[in-house]
Amino acid sequence: MFLLKRDYSNKNFIIKGFITSILLSSFIYLSYFNIELKILNTFLGLFGIYFLLVIPKRSLLITGFLTGILWCYWMAVSLQYYDLTYIAPFLLLGIGLVYAIIFYLFAFYDRLTIRIAMIFAFTFFAPFGFNWMKFELLFIDSYIGISKIDFALILISFYLIIKLKRHKIIGLIPLLFTLTFAKGEFIDNPNAKIYMPQMNVNQDLKWQKEYRTTLHENNFEEIAKAIELKKDLIILPETAFTTVLNRNAELEERLKDFSNDIDIVTGALYVENEEIFNASYFFTKGQVQVAKKVVLVPFGEEIPLPKFFVDLINKVFYNGAQDYSKASTPTDFEIKGEKFRNAICYEGTTDKIFENIGDTRYMIMISNNAWFTPSIEPTLQHLLLKYYSKKYGVTIFHVANGSPNRIYRP
Repeated sequence: MFLLKRDYSNKNFIIKGFITSILLSSFIYLSYFNIELKILNTFLGLFGIYFLLVIPKRSLLITGFLTGILWCYWMAVSLQYYDLTYIAPFLLLGIGLVYAIIFYLFAFYDRLTIRIAMIFAFTFFAPFGFNWMKFELLFIDSYIGISKIDFALILISFYLIIKLKRHKIIGLIPLLFTLTFAKGEFIDNPNAKIYMPQMNVNQDLKWQKEYRTTLHENNFEEIAKAIELKKDLIILPETAFTTVLNRNAELEERLKDFSNDIDIVTGALYVENEEIFNASYFFTKGQVQVAKKVVLVPFGEEIPLPKFFVDLINKVFYNGAQDYSKASTPTDFEIKGEKFRNAICYEGTTDKIFENIGDTRYMIMISNNAWFTPSIEPTLQHLLLKYYSKKYGVTIFHVANGSPNRIYRP
């Protein structure tokens, strides 16, 4: 009888952890399949947070492990391009364990007030500098607001519902203040007429030397097409030119020539003082301005660990390659008399790139999502860009290789 109860108890806490992880992740997969029902996302998100508060402490380990994998499994997809597919199971295990520990710490002292405080604190925390797991994001396509205040009110509401012995309906009052109903989209178009060509170059082809000329000529064909369409600006994706562009005089001169007829923003590598930067190049009227990436991808462009481990990992897994370097501040381009903040892929989903944005209303963001397709990575990025566009009131023009181009409006 005792063994039977113990077995049931074990299954019970596993099931609770599993259900909670599904609730916390469902909005991503619904969006992936183009199912964006606000009422459904509202209830799934609220139940996910509620379960996070009430499930047993042991269940949080299961929830964290599975949620980490459901949100971040796509990281393993890129390993094939480094010939590191064999470490994918270990990477997934590592991701799961990191979030299992974090979620378990929500209840390190298992009282509801402590759990609420820890969960709210997590919204300010980015493990290893990776900030893509945001609980506020659950409500990006819902009738609930996405600010920190909204999330705090959700937690307060659930605290009251759980603790009040009578009149639990009072607990719904804070939740009412989080409700938001869109009044329609305000279209704020810049002066420049923008051409955003859709690129879908496979990552296994992108850096092959024999394909480089074809790739670059395709870029010039798109520029010529944009001129023919009488556009003012063309935006090409991250590393659209697979070369160190500032050391390729022929390509630079051709782009400068074209820029007398149209402004060009394109991604490419930039080298300065033997440092390598992931960069955007802005060509206009025969001149060039370079915007170096400010926020690097953890474990992709830099290893967020002490130098000894950085050198060891780069030596073992990346043939001794060095980390990318980064700029200290974001760069703005002036196009047709208006400022556009530059962002390159991951940094467009961080608060850092929006620092001192002032009255700049537009952002150009370029990405190469071919590293992670097919997976949910472009979908999660899409949801994050919705979040940041609303948070900072900035219209984002996102041009990507390997996933759909989009415009995000506040």
